[in-house]
Amino acid sequence: MDKNMEEISNDMRALTEDARALIAATADMAGEKVSKARERLAAALDNCKELYGHLREKAVDSVKAADQTLHERPYQAIGFMVGAGAVIGYLIARCCFRNEDSPVPDQRPMKAGQRAVKDGVWNSK
Repeated sequence: MDKNMEEISNDMRALTEDARALIAATADMAGEKVSKARERLAAALDNCKELYGHLREKAVDSVKAADQTLHERPYQAIGFMVGAGAVIGYLIARCCFRNEDSPVPDQRPMKAGQRAVKDGVWNSK
């Protein structure tokens, strides 16, 4: 999580620096459209910085709350993870082995009139 936050933070800094460089590079250009575009870019940059700060605070608060909950109720967290793993495992198994064209012949249900698998091929009576 910290590595991702650092990458996002670095990307935001690079974007901010590029936007400021663009504003500085167009400072000597005249024209109403250029000045309006510079103003919009500066306003968008300020809004982006505010939004980034707000999202960062929320993310840090969420991580702290999750950490606190795990420390207060470790057995409930373990139980939840075991249950979630069981449900995910059941869904994967159901998805992979629900049809008769299963890639693993031994896993297919036997039909009436069939005998056991011999050399990976279904043998009928």
